[in-house]
Amino acid sequence: MKQNLKYFLFTLPALIYVLAFAFYPSAYAVYLSFLNSAGHFTLANYEELFYFNFACSVENTIIVTFGALMIQLFLGLAIASVLTREFRGKKFFSTLVIVPMGVATIVAAIVFSFIFQTYGGYANSFLHLFGLKGINWYSNRWMDLLVVMISDSWKNTPIVTLILLAGMQSIPKDLYYAAALDGAGPIRRFIHITLPNLKKFIAIALIIRGVSEFNIFALPLVLIGYHPSLLTTLAYELYSTTTVNEASAAAVILLAFISVFIFLNIRLGGGRK
Repeated sequence: MKQNLKYFLFTLPALIYVLAFAFYPSAYAVYLSFLNSAGHFTLANYEELFYFNFACSVENTIIVTFGALMIQLFLGLAIASVLTREFRGKKFFSTLVIVPMGVATIVAAIVFSFIFQTYGGYANSFLHLFGLKGINWYSNRWMDLLVVMISDSWKNTPIVTLILLAGMQSIPKDLYYAAALDGAGPIRRFIHITLPNLKKFIAIALIIRGVSEFNIFALPLVLIGYHPSLLTTLAYELYSTTTVNEASAAAVILLAFISVFIFLNIRLGGGRK
C-alpha cells in the first residue's frame, strides 16, 4: 500500500499538469460552446458554423491530416531503412535529417512561402533549370492544401523517422538472417518482418503526428491564410471576428476528431492484444 502511494505521489505532478492544462481548458471550451452571449444554453453556435463553410473546413482538415501523415510515414520508413545500415557519411546524413526539427514552425512557414512563390519562387526557379514551366502553387484549393502538406512534412518527418528507426533497431537481426537463408529478398523481408514488428511504433508515430496535424495553425495561416480554411484557422477567424462561443464550438468539433483519431489508432495498432 505504501509502495503504491509512493508511485502515485511521483505521478501526481504530471496528473495535475494534464488536468490543469489539458482537461480543464477542453472542458471549459465545451461549456462555452453551448452558451450564447447572454449565458444561456443553446445549440445555435454549432448551427451557425455552417454559415462559415464549416463542412469544407472539416474536409480540408481531414485531407491535410491524412495526406501529410502518408507523406511523413512513407519518407520516415525510407529514411529509417537507410539509417539502419552502415555507410560512409552516416553521421552527417543523420544530422541533416533531424535539422528541420530545430527550425521554428513560423520560420519554416515563411521559408516555404518564399519557396512556393508563383513568380521568383525557388520551386519554380528549379523547374526553369530543366526547361519546365513554372507552376502557380496557389491556383486552386487542392494546390493550396498540397503546399501545406509538403511544408508540414518537411518540418515533421524527422520525428516520425526517429520513432520508426527506434522500432527497426529493436527487431532481432536473427529474423533477417533466417529469412535471408530461406531465400527472402529485401522487399519480402521488409513486408513480412519489418512492417509487422513496427506496427506499434507506426501507431505511436501516427498518434503523435496525427494529433499535431489536426492542430497545425501557423503553417497554413502563413502559407494560405484563412482560405481555404482548416478547423484551426476557422476557429481563430471566428474568435477574431465573432464570439468566443462560436470559436469554442469549432474547437470542440476539432477535439472530437482528435479523440476519434486516437481511439481508432489505439484499437488498430497500439492496443494490447
